[in-house]
Amino acid sequence: MNKILLFLFGCVITFSSCNTRRSGMSEVIEKGLERSVLQSKAMAYSLLDDKNKLPRTIGKDGKLLAVDSHDWTSGFYPGVLWYLFEVTHDDSLKYFASEYTQRVLKEQYTTDNHDVGFIISCSFGNGYRLTKNPQYRDVLVQAAHSLSTRYRETVQCIRSWDFNQQEWQYPVIIDNMMNLELLLEASSLSGDSRFGQIARKHADTTIKNHFRSDYSSYHVVSYDTITGLPEKKQTSQGFSDESSWARGQAWGLYSFTMMYRKTKDIHYLQQAQEIAKFILNHPNFPEDKIPYWDFDSSEIPNDYRDASAAAIMASGFIELSQLAQDKKLAEECLATAEQQLRTLTSPEYLSEPFDNHNFILKHSVGHKPVRNEVDVPLIYADYYYVEALVRYKKWILKE
Repeated sequence: MNKILLFLFGCVITFSSCNTRRSGMSEVIEKGLERSVLQSKAMAYSLLDDKNKLPRTIGKDGKLLAVDSHDWTSGFYPGVLWYLFEVTHDDSLKYFASEYTQRVLKEQYTTDNHDVGFIISCSFGNGYRLTKNPQYRDVLVQAAHSLSTRYRETVQCIRSWDFNQQEWQYPVIIDNMMNLELLLEASSLSGDSRFGQIARKHADTTIKNHFRSDYSSYHVVSYDTITGLPEKKQTSQGFSDESSWARGQAWGLYSFTMMYRKTKDIHYLQQAQEIAKFILNHPNFPEDKIPYWDFDSSEIPNDYRDASAAAIMASGFIELSQLAQDKKLAEECLATAEQQLRTLTSPEYLSEPFDNHNFILKHSVGHKPVRNEVDVPLIYADYYYVEALVRYKKWILKE
């Protein structure tokens, strides 16, 4: 009897502490969303007359760096606007989301890089999810056709990059996993099973060749085009070939969670859970849960943090917390995402109103080895931060 009472008492304490933590999170979420709306509307007005431009970062000259639709980051800002419209029902945000989504329309035909998935899914994908606009559906299916042209059956992966062909025969980066959502969605919308088959084969090959025994990930795996076997395992943006580049680990966590959501294949859930454990248990994962740009940087603890990796992780952790079979792990994932959102919504990372060239977050790292986009805002950090806020509001707070 005493053991039963102790067990029940422990459950009450745990439930109470979770509820207290959740109630405090409501204020964090609302603050983050309010600031995101303010910044994103200001950004929309600033570029409204520049019809071919979308925000990426702040350049080395200290000015807003806006890019055309072919840049891999072009779809993230329209996605931010769609998410903010979803939770505010603000018609001006819907107008801006539609306007900036149309700016990437021609990228549905892009076949020279893998980033068509990022570009179209974040913009037209979110737009279709919220409006069911048939034009958006057609764009998604066409983009999937374009992306699938980069698949080679010998390798069973989608080729990521076409440059540096003297170094790599057939490079595939961990980031490419994120583009598989476009294929899976288009397969469902069109009934074309080939899209889904390509996505699964790419994911399975990535599990086989991209991950080390501790479930950390290489950034780049290049394949021999004749045998289909890996020829090189390296990094491009990380500290070293054998290091764990933080955003790469975030891509893996997020994408394999997504693969399970879309396919219900337990293999992908198991992979996501193991990647999560690697991140959560890493000795260099800081208490505030904003990772250093690379878990193995030699300059830790005096190196740069990466808000973009934290935002991607937070969104992935929230989703995994709803799907994980291991309930203890699910709770740890959610608690970590909460800490990440609290930190990102603090003055250290959240921009002041109309500051930071109207980006939402500060302190991201793009490509430190070449000193490009270091300690600056990045539009994809804003996208996954807003996505995480929206997911928490809808899934956890049930609002």
